[in-house]
Amino acid sequence: MKKLPLYLLLIAGLLLVACGGGPSGGPSSNTGGETTSDDGTVQLARELSVYNWTDYIDEEIITNYEAEYGVKIIYDTFASNEDLLAKLQSGATGYDVIFPSDYMVALMIELDLLAEIDLSQIPNFANIDDDFVNAPFDPGNKYCVPYQWGTTGIAYRAGHPFFEENPPDSWAYLFEPELLQQYSSGGINVLNDQRELISAALAYLGHDLNTRSRTDLEAARDLILQAKPYWKTFNSEDYEDSLMVADEVVLSHSWSGDASGAYYKTYDEETEDGNWYFAIPKEGGVKWMDNACITKSSTRHATAMHFLNYLLDAEVAAAVTNYTYYGSPNAAALPFILEEIRNDPSIFPPEETLNKLQWLDDPGEAIFIYDEMWTAIKG
Repeated sequence: MKKLPLYLLLIAGLLLVACGGGPSGGPSSNTGGETTSDDGTVQLARELSVYNWTDYIDEEIITNYEAEYGVKIIYDTFASNEDLLAKLQSGATGYDVIFPSDYMVALMIELDLLAEIDLSQIPNFANIDDDFVNAPFDPGNKYCVPYQWGTTGIAYRAGHPFFEENPPDSWAYLFEPELLQQYSSGGINVLNDQRELISAALAYLGHDLNTRSRTDLEAARDLILQAKPYWKTFNSEDYEDSLMVADEVVLSHSWSGDASGAYYKTYDEETEDGNWYFAIPKEGGVKWMDNACITKSSTRHATAMHFLNYLLDAEVAAAVTNYTYYGSPNAAALPFILEEIRNDPSIFPPEETLNKLQWLDDPGEAIFIYDEMWTAIKG
């Protein structure tokens, strides 16, 4: 299901393939810098440092790139946008390619952490669906290219007696004590993600997901705190496998791809069903897009551009979705995406569902209020 062919990615006149791989190094390594010949062509660096979300690409894609182009990928992972930002702000300058979400892209642009990219040198950008081009957090795609997109909702255990009669259709199932007490003994997980959890509470209360109002945010905080005693875990890193597939919880605040992954990983051929269902609450919620960007501190910009172009190849982009179960913004990839994923409304929701969802924006100075609320929630 997740096996890939070896790709031959041709970028006419752009980059020459480096000969052989360089020695491995950590994120701060600059082994094997790029070189430019007299005619202006660039030889790829021997190494490229990539900082991505946990379990967000099939390792074979990385292996294929290394084998095809002689570039050793130094791969590291993070669990949240805030972790990514904190790492970069702490002085980590060795990362070349990073994968921030929408609102974090806007913040990183403001903080001058991202390098501008030249789309004329990324020919596979033409594969991106128009709906994902020129997003409000990165006008003109001056800094990033789309990678994966999805929604946030509620994953719940199929077959649970309470959910059989009362399938979750509202954020109330995450926040209201009279509901929570019906199934909290089986375990409830929420995403350990500041904006996602607060946004779920804001949606339930009928507030703007990008509010900068202290009153709104305090109301969201109070709603979360009344529900917190019923929750088992705050986990956004490995909850799909460690909690959902392992049957350690019966309900989880969830990203769409993780819920779909849990469904397919527990799929039974005899019953023709999996153990996990996914619902986008009637109050609406978050739609998000993760992006591939190049850090301002990268000294391997041309190699990073080459890697971004590789990720936007139709078959490579499809292989990413076939592994992660998240939607691909790559229109050319659709024919190569597995049929069961392509036709799954939890991964590619209908228009009427999408119309209830919002992008998360950079909250500006209100980030300090969000941080204050999050400290209270996690305290």
